[in-house]
Parts: sequence; structure tokens; C-alpha cells
Amino acid sequence: MNVRWGRCFNFENCKEAQQKQPIPIPQGASFVCPGCAEPLQDEQAAVPRKASATPRKKPSAALFSAIAVLVLVFAGLAAWWSWAHGAIGAMAKREPILRLAGSNTIGDTLGPALAEAFLKNQGATDVRILPGANPLEKIVEGVLPGDTKASAITIAAHGSATAFTALADNSCDIGMASRKIKADEAAKLKSLGDMSSFANEHILGLDGIAVIVSAANPAAQLDKDKIMRIFTGAITDWSQVGAYRGTIKIYARDDNSGTYDTFKSLVLGGKPLAAGAQRIEDSKALSDAVAADPNGIGFIGLPYIQSAKPIAVSDKGTLALLPTRLTVSTEDYLLSRRLYLYTPVNPTNKYTRSFVEFALSSKGQDVVAATGFVAQNVAQVAQTVSAEAPAEYRSLTKDANRLSLDFRFASGQTDLDNKAKVDLDRVVSLVADLKVPGDKVMLFGFSDGVGSSASNQALSLSRAKSVESQFIQRGMSPAIVRGYGSGLAVASDESGEGQARNRRVEIWIKK
Repeated sequence: MNVRWGRCFNFENCKEAQQKQPIPIPQGASFVCPGCAEPLQDEQAAVPRKASATPRKKPSAALFSAIAVLVLVFAGLAAWWSWAHGAIGAMAKREPILRLAGSNTIGDTLGPALAEAFLKNQGATDVRILPGANPLEKIVEGVLPGDTKASAITIAAHGSATAFTALADNSCDIGMASRKIKADEAAKLKSLGDMSSFANEHILGLDGIAVIVSAANPAAQLDKDKIMRIFTGAITDWSQVGAYRGTIKIYARDDNSGTYDTFKSLVLGGKPLAAGAQRIEDSKALSDAVAADPNGIGFIGLPYIQSAKPIAVSDKGTLALLPTRLTVSTEDYLLSRRLYLYTPVNPTNKYTRSFVEFALSSKGQDVVAATGFVAQNVAQVAQTVSAEAPAEYRSLTKDANRLSLDFRFASGQTDLDNKAKVDLDRVVSLVADLKVPGDKVMLFGFSDGVGSSASNQALSLSRAKSVESQFIQRGMSPAIVRGYGSGLAVASDESGEGQARNRRVEIWIKK
């Protein structure tokens, strides 16, 4: 049988046309599309198609406009992609003026924000944050005064452990860590100085490791022991801790994470994480995963709680506390932690020391606060005192505000730690700015519960007097100085971390 081949061009209304295939029509049959009855164009002769008796709809002006907009959008995206990668490629060819490496907690948002503010403080123009080679790396660039080309600060945020390996192989100038350096790491960096000293270790800000669940989860508080048993797999169902029935799903940061390292130290006590825990490198991704899982539980830095729900945490003999700016700034919250910058004692890069000084300054600490962490700028805060506190302490603090920091000490020592040495000047500056007379300042010392009651009482008073002497050197004489021994614990004395939290001097200001 002879056939004639044709094509249908009624693309809007006909499936035969949309398939874009030749259509066979038997000789003698009407040369129309079997799908829509429109006349076909002869495939062999390729003659123009005659107008249909029923005219086809012409494309509307709106359709042409939409196509034009899409073309412009794709062209814009292509131009941006070319510009961004060109900028990154060009920057990669030039040596950065400063290199930061380490903690994802710091490097994700805080590090780039500090770098941006630092460059602006140096007088740079056209300051901007660019993507790096992968999502955990960023480039902050700006044109410094007197220059015609942009200078860059690079930030690689692959975890706190990488801060120390990068310092060791000289691939960074400043190490970022969301935990204190370990003894073996410090030993490998001896050539750079004593990494635990005031000259090498700089406290950037404070953070609280929040234990988070979904907002749909009724759990509101857990003690540290139950949290440990959940994350090590001893407790596997929510009904075992008073919530609804459901298999607990654990989310945790990866092994390079300082957040995980701190959580392992403060909560797990060296025990391994439960098998089957989902490990996630990025803080925001972990928080989103827990928020979306009614049976999920995880831990995360304070700024990354996002839409998840934090739960109050307690320890033996202490009240359950939520991670808030006050409980973290005073380090009373059980899972409070410090954020660190580590540098060589004698840096060869001229920008290293100036960057650290800026980060610790009032302007730098404003950036810390703006990115969701707890800054070290001092403020007065009203606080309700526990009924279990010593009677005299309750009486003296009745009409007073507490300052948003405490001074802390090593075991059995009256020497201030690295953070306290900088905090002294912050407190004196606040008192001077507020024009607070010395007779309104009160210092209250506390100890851990290790040792006799008499020795703890004496040690707590010695610590308070040690702080008093530092204030006197700076021109301020506190009116009341007391020591209350172990009379008001904020953590359990069963762990070294808990003991360290209890060894403190509080500062109160009379109204």
C-alpha cells in the first residue's frame, strides 16, 4: 500500500505534533493529522502548509514576554557565575594577606563577618564575601587604602582539629577552635610558643552547646546522665525519658568538629557515640535535620538552633538551665564553652596580631554578638538568686544586678585564667562608663566541693581578694569582698569540668 508522509505542526493542541515524528497517510485518504484533523505538511515535498479552516491560535504577547524574561535571567546567572568564578580564580592566584583555618562553628558565619568588619576597620573599600572552592571555605576581599587591587582573607572551616594541623604546616596564620587545644596538639606546636599561654591563646567569645529536638517533641529538660545514655545508645526510645513512644534518632557532628569534641568531653565522658548516629559536617544542616525529625535529637552551637527546640540541661544537685546569653556568658550553663583563636607567639604576618586585637575589641565583640554567639562586652543583668544560696549572699544581692561574666581559676589556684585577664579591663571600662562608684561593687568568691569546708571557704575568699587587688591596681576599690566556699554550686563536682565551673568570682553592682 502506498503511503504519503506528512508532519503536524499544531504543537499546542496535538500529541502527534508534540512527538515530532512523520505521520503515514494511506494513498487516497485525507491528508490531515489523525490526532487533531489539521492539514499536514508534506514531508517529502516540504511544501508550506495551507491555512487551516480553523485558524490556530497565535502565540500571545505574554508568552513572548515570559520567554524574553527567562532569557535575561539565564543570561544574568551566566554572567554572575562567570564573574564569581573569575573573581575566585583571580584571588586564588594572589597570596592572601591573612589565612584562617579550623572550626566550622566559627568559620561558617562569625569568621567571615569578622574578616569583613576588620577590612572595613582598616579602611578597605568594596569589601565583599565570596564563595570558596567548597561550601566550607570563603574569601573576604576588599581594596585597602593606597592599593588598586583587592586584598583577601581566606577562611577554611573544616573543623577545630584542622586549626592545629594548619598552624603546624604553615597553611594558616590564625587557628579557629571551638574547644581548647589538647596537650598533644600543643606539643606539636612548641616552635610557635606555649599554645595555652596568654600570648598564644585568645578567647574570641562564648557559645553554649544546645541539646536540640524537634518542636513537636514534648521533651523539655534532661539531666546530663540521660543525655549521655541517649547518645551512647543505652536509651533508645523516647518513652524511657518520659516523652511519647518512638525510636530515638541521633544526629551528631563529624569527628573533626570542635563541637563534637567538646560534647564528647562534657557529656559522653569518653564513651563512644551510639552506632547508627548520623554524622553531619555542617552545623546548619544538622539543626535542620533534627527540626524535621520528631524522633531526632542532636547538639549544636547556640547560633545554629534555628527552628529546632533547645532543652534545659541539669546535673546532679543543680537546676536545669536553658542555653541563654546570661547562662552562657557567666558560664553557668552546663554545656557552655569558649571559642578560641590560636596564633604563634611571634607571628610573621603583620595582620595576625591586629586581627586578634580587633576581634577582642568592643567592635569585634559586637560582631560576635550580631552573629548569634555570646560576646564578652560586659553588661548588668538582673538575676533571681536561688533560695539555696547562703543567707548573707541572698541579702547582699537583693537590690543588685550581676555582671554578665565571672572570673574563673585553675584547681587550687588564685591566678586568673586567660579570659579573666582580658575581662578585668572590660569590667573596669564598664564601671567607668556607668560612673559606678567603688562602694557599689561587690565580689563573691566560690570554690568547688573538693577538700574540707574550711579550706574551701579560705580559698574562695582568697580568689575574691585576688580579683580585688587587680581592680585596685586599675583604680577601683570594691566595697564588699566575700568568700562562700562551695555554698552555691552551678555544676556537679564529680567531673573536672564541673569543678572548674564552680571555681569562680561573681561581680555584682548595687542599684
